[in-house]
Amino acid sequence: MKKVVIVDDEKSGRALIKEYLENHEDLILVGEANNGVDAIAIINEFSPDLVFMDIQMPGLTGFDVLEHLNELPNIIFSTAYDKYALQAFDVHAVDYLLKPYTRDRFDKAISKLQPDSVKNIAPLADQHIMAKTDYPDRMIVEKGTKYVTLATNDIFVIEAYGDYSKIFDKRDSYLSNRGIGQLEEKLNPKQFLRIHRSTIVNLLAIVEVAKYGKSYMLHLKNQQKVKVSRSYVDKIKDLII
Repeated sequence: MKKVVIVDDEKSGRALIKEYLENHEDLILVGEANNGVDAIAIINEFSPDLVFMDIQMPGLTGFDVLEHLNELPNIIFSTAYDKYALQAFDVHAVDYLLKPYTRDRFDKAISKLQPDSVKNIAPLADQHIMAKTDYPDRMIVEKGTKYVTLATNDIFVIEAYGDYSKIFDKRDSYLSNRGIGQLEEKLNPKQFLRIHRSTIVNLLAIVEVAKYGKSYMLHLKNQQKVKVSRSYVDKIKDLII
């Protein structure tokens, strides 16, 4: 059984999906919402396997909803606007239902649902967040077999991990598909400091700065210790009053 949530600001749109779901006994409807704010609350509460997501809604769009989800589910977009189709298919979203659609078209979308198809929505959510002109409050990261959103304020340290980055918070580690240089460009420089070519630290996570030869060792709230590269020592000195 797979849990399903429907998000559509039109009652008729939600009703049509519920009607078509009747032929799929393995898909169980656990909630529905007619706006983005309620959608976030319902999806985070029920952790559905699949969400039918409208895009153009009052307030938050369907893309906006993605960045506020604790864990990314499989998503089939359902909308009357075809201008978003290219963006959705560029990242291989499960499917894109353009209203009005038939039962056969609906069933075809369901048939595309695969166990790992949630991996395809992560790039779309990541692009949406990172495309913003200001510094993002959240990031899309990989935790085991799942994709989750992580508040940037909760990040303690970021380490280069090949072409990717490993991110640490108080308890866990996560993987970002972006390189450490890309993350440095997107994070607030007043809060996140590059201390090594392979390390970025959140200044709010530092509890102690200790001398370490001609450099420094930073002690973080999660018990991690990170060494400052000599070429970045001046950045730490500038912070010491």
